[in-house]
Amino acid sequence: MPTFLHYARLKLQNWPDILFRVITRISAFSVLLLLAAIIVSLVIGSLPAINAFGFNFLSSAEWNPVTEEFGALVPIVGTLVTAGIALLIAVPVSFGIALFLTELSPRWLRRPLGIAVELLAGIPSIIYGMWGLFIFAPLFGDYIEPWVNDHIGTLPMIGAFFSGPPMGIGVLTAGIILAIMVIPFIASVMRDVFEVVPALLKESAYGLGATTWEVMWNVVLPYTKIGVVGGIMLGLGRALGETMAVTFVIGNAHSLSKSLLMPGNSISSALANEFNEAVGELYTSALIELGLILFFITFVVLTLARFMLYKLAKREGKVT
Repeated sequence: MPTFLHYARLKLQNWPDILFRVITRISAFSVLLLLAAIIVSLVIGSLPAINAFGFNFLSSAEWNPVTEEFGALVPIVGTLVTAGIALLIAVPVSFGIALFLTELSPRWLRRPLGIAVELLAGIPSIIYGMWGLFIFAPLFGDYIEPWVNDHIGTLPMIGAFFSGPPMGIGVLTAGIILAIMVIPFIASVMRDVFEVVPALLKESAYGLGATTWEVMWNVVLPYTKIGVVGGIMLGLGRALGETMAVTFVIGNAHSLSKSLLMPGNSISSALANEFNEAVGELYTSALIELGLILFFITFVVLTLARFMLYKLAKREGKVT
């Protein structure tokens, strides 16, 4: 009888653990259910456009609501190009910020600069868009684009990408604004992972005569490469899905141009501009299919990022 009471008491004591396990399991599976529900709703909403255009929807640059001819090529190209420009600018700048904050900055300056970077990350995207439209775009069109036309637009091979009327707004402007937006996120992650590097490793390298750059390149980056890649992927995800800032400065033109100075469009800006005005089942379905494509692009990017992090983690401790 005492043994039975002992087991009953133990079982009574374990019920919080059982309840906690059940709640966490339900929470985990609810995320999968929510993801599946989003995918199913996007696919169902896209079916009329998928049946009408098929794979031609991905390769067509036509977007005419009057004739109900829709193609996603221009928004897809605009999304990928602006995100690519943003990363090309943001990654080296973020690396420089993180390097300065962790290795070169005086101690009294590190905290104010770190707080400033974090404040930039908290600014709403619509503020970036308004600043880009009213401040940056006029200055860019009046002073930078004429110089780009005169000095880079005349070069062979790459000149066609930097020629055109200096309007201020365009794909390049949207990419620069996106870069300004994602720099705080990438820089904050890089700074945090750089700070976890053991001081003994860096001091040993300095003691052997290594320079600051050699310590960063040969000691800090190999030690923190997984976190650095994760920060870059975080910035890329933000750049791919950004809506309002891009909508203000990209020009919102459904036209495909080789020049980065010309107006373009992105998936998120097309959805923001046209969803409320969409009339008819096919028009609405085409916009929903754009959302499905953006979801797929983000999924592919995150999958590649996870695979890259897996490969990097698998190589830890191996001699290259």
